[in-house]
Amino acid sequence: MPDVLYVGLQDDDKIVRFDIDAGSGKLALSGETPAAGAPSVFAISPDRRVLYVGFRGTPAIESCRIDPASGALTSLGRVATEHAPTYLATDRTGKYLLSAHYQGGYAAVYPLGSDGAVSGPALDRQNTAPGAHAILTDPSNCFAFVPHIARFDEATGRLSPNTPFKLDPPGPIGPRHFCLHPTLDLAYFSDEQGCSVTAYRIDRASGTLSVVGTVPSLPAGVTVRNTCSQIYLTPSGRFLYVGNRGHNTIAGFAVDPATGRLTPAGHAPTEAVPTAFGLDSTGTFLFSAGTATGRLASYRVNGAAGALTPLGIYTAGKRPAAVLAVPVGR
Repeated sequence: MPDVLYVGLQDDDKIVRFDIDAGSGKLALSGETPAAGAPSVFAISPDRRVLYVGFRGTPAIESCRIDPASGALTSLGRVATEHAPTYLATDRTGKYLLSAHYQGGYAAVYPLGSDGAVSGPALDRQNTAPGAHAILTDPSNCFAFVPHIARFDEATGRLSPNTPFKLDPPGPIGPRHFCLHPTLDLAYFSDEQGCSVTAYRIDRASGTLSVVGTVPSLPAGVTVRNTCSQIYLTPSGRFLYVGNRGHNTIAGFAVDPATGRLTPAGHAPTEAVPTAFGLDSTGTFLFSAGTATGRLASYRVNGAAGALTPLGIYTAGKRPAAVLAVPVGR
């Protein structure tokens, strides 16, 4: 069974799914699920059996069971939230769902039931600075970056401020989303206003970050109005990609396996306003949604250099705001 690609259509109030051909990367529309309230963010359970959906229009988090044969979604329930979740992620045990709330300026933790669904109100909430845009735990599952730093207790699901609680980045660059290197103690942040990627060293003992370096996401000499969106590493950790909204490209970087240093691997033109994009589970294909066009652009990842080769354009729907590829039937 190929990966299934889920796309949240914020202005259509539904989630569409496509089957991904494992050889060619071609997409085939295979179904849709009503999702009233403007679905805008996705996360997946560690066992890949539950899709979590955050809603922006009517703030809430919905848990959806994934059919292992077809990828079809069945609702397991919805929990209202005070503010729309901007980012969702489970902890590494799959016992808790963590959320960041941009408008509310806080992070929250929700318990997950035996069926993997959000099972009640938030058991913890920590105020952050305004604009909390993401939350993930580190490989030890003891620290969470919001991007503000906090300790995470996997036994209780509680967050507590770390020391220091706040790290001021080099300049007003606006850290937005981040990803963790699979083997090195490094985190890479997309800098929304800085139009760049900043690498940070993670201290495993203290859970603190220190700046390693920053590289631009735009080609040299380009001055177009632009902001960065999401950021992803391939599962191998060999290549990194970040979205440029305004320049309307996906910037690629090769990652040095020993040091984590980034080397530019080109810019692939994509659909206008690539707020959401994602990789398939093998890191072979990349799919980018154009928020302004309602279309998906697909690419093959060059396994030697990381450059993106365009494959096709597909109609998705109105304002695609979330993209996630999930392997099913395995």
